[in-house]
Amino acid sequence: MTATIKIENDIAIITMDDGKANAISPAMLESLNSALDQAEKEAKAVVITGRPDRFSAGFDLKTIMGSSPEEVRSLVNGGGALALRLFTLPMPVVAACTGHGIAMGCFILLGCDKRIGATGPYKIGANETQIGMVLPVFALELCKARLNPLYLTESVIMGTLFTPEEAVTVGYLDKAVAPDQVLAEAMAEAERLKALPAAALAGNKKILRKPFVDVIAPTVAR
Repeated sequence: MTATIKIENDIAIITMDDGKANAISPAMLESLNSALDQAEKEAKAVVITGRPDRFSAGFDLKTIMGSSPEEVRSLVNGGGALALRLFTLPMPVVAACTGHGIAMGCFILLGCDKRIGATGPYKIGANETQIGMVLPVFALELCKARLNPLYLTESVIMGTLFTPEEAVTVGYLDKAVAPDQVLAEAMAEAERLKALPAAALAGNKKILRKPFVDVIAPTVAR
């Protein structure tokens, strides 16, 4: 299993659950995009969540290690396209971060409009520097768009991972609550946001994020 969708009261609840770390693989990307296709047709808001203790640990390293350079490039571009899709979706997108959100996991968070995270022994952030990688353009632009500028050096250049409480200050999350309250808080936020005039929300999101989208889009085009 990768990702499932159910719709409640016009809110699409998309749950990532591969039984492990919710790694972003080609199968996970396909499943998430399929769920978003349905959400755009049938819902007025989206909540994206994970399994207990795991939102997403990032790209599937086993897939990357066993793939050709072209396949790795396709996977990274697919992750970027997913984050961009969330960032530009013409409806509210709320993340219910149930645990660790690392690397591609944190970029999914940055693509969402509101982010509710679970308190606990979890790590959130872009650790690419620590593992010897340079951030792709989409990741860098999302960090610039959503993170507290005072923490960009610590987050991007040093690759620091943060606790959920720290992640609120840094900008990966908007709120950290008890694990058993994460989904309920996210659903309440989705209810609040779906009541806003849809065309105005979509239009203002598009205008505000256009400078970042213009940079990201050409780099993830297939």
